[in-house]
Amino acid sequence: MKQSLIFLLLFIAVSLYGQRTSPGWRGLASPDTVNTWIQPVQGKPAMPVWGHAQGILVGLAPLPGPRGLIRIYTPYLDYEFAEVMNFIAFEPIPKGSDVRGYSELERSSLDEGQNGKRFWSADDSTAVLPRNGNYPARGVVEQLNGEETLTVYIFSEPFDNGAKVYARMRFFASKPYEFEIATYTSEGSIELDYFIASATMGNKARLRTLFFKDKNISSLEIWPDYKDIHFTLREYFPQKDMIRDKNGNAYFIAAPDEKDYSKTIYAPGTNNHWKYTGRHATQYWMKNNPEEGLNGVITGRYTYWASEAPIPGGISIENLEMNAPFKNGDAYIFGITPRSPEELIKENQK
Repeated sequence: MKQSLIFLLLFIAVSLYGQRTSPGWRGLASPDTVNTWIQPVQGKPAMPVWGHAQGILVGLAPLPGPRGLIRIYTPYLDYEFAEVMNFIAFEPIPKGSDVRGYSELERSSLDEGQNGKRFWSADDSTAVLPRNGNYPARGVVEQLNGEETLTVYIFSEPFDNGAKVYARMRFFASKPYEFEIATYTSEGSIELDYFIASATMGNKARLRTLFFKDKNISSLEIWPDYKDIHFTLREYFPQKDMIRDKNGNAYFIAAPDEKDYSKTIYAPGTNNHWKYTGRHATQYWMKNNPEEGLNGVITGRYTYWASEAPIPGGISIENLEMNAPFKNGDAYIFGITPRSPEELIKENQK
């Protein structure tokens, strides 16, 4: 009953959500709840949503939001409506270049007149040919190392720079607030130096504080004088400064600095979809067995994306990433937990 209510609210909320989307999503079948998991129904046009019945979820277009992005939903954070909390973009960098491809911004070569690469889903790594996003994969539930998991593969149409990439998304039953994303190239892809999975919308929750093993750093300190309407330049933080858990895994952690979202005063003209009303949460990337070349990377914004409305409280973190030289199948964990940064750090160091 609880999940049925959540998806009813999701259906209502996204109809009000002010971001670019296909008008056809409203006729899609709502997903199934099967024990631990949310999965798309099969045999009919369906909402492409996967994840924890009591935790984090991911989705694809044609659900509301820009094309070329994985949507992240966090209904456990007590939104007034179940809106998108963040997005994941694919940003591959060819070997010998420092220029990224952008899944959200590049024109589609498959869908005439559309910005954003087409993403589609599959139950395995062989679905390199484009598929209709209205018929999403179910996802595979299986036992791995004694734990139940849900796995789905997300493919992108080729990038303008020649990159052909996909990602394996995996949810673990014991980890309701996070998922694993492993990155791959398909046959015929240009060779890559990096394949970056970027969490692109930190400004929804107004992330400002980064947590390291010896200090915390605020976006207000990093960019004290920035007042432009564009993205800042990227800032890099080496893995040697990152917090480690008891197994030596590296964490790149960000959190808001506000105490009470209900007291936020927004500038006139701020779009409603930026007005965050959920609970406080900590967002993070984690890498097992971190290598020397691993960095945490952020960008900031003083105004909300595609607007001149200043962000309440000052400049905050927009993109949150972990970058390392590309290796096929390299995996990262992304999480959005209701725990405070201090609680997250303490628990992982036990």
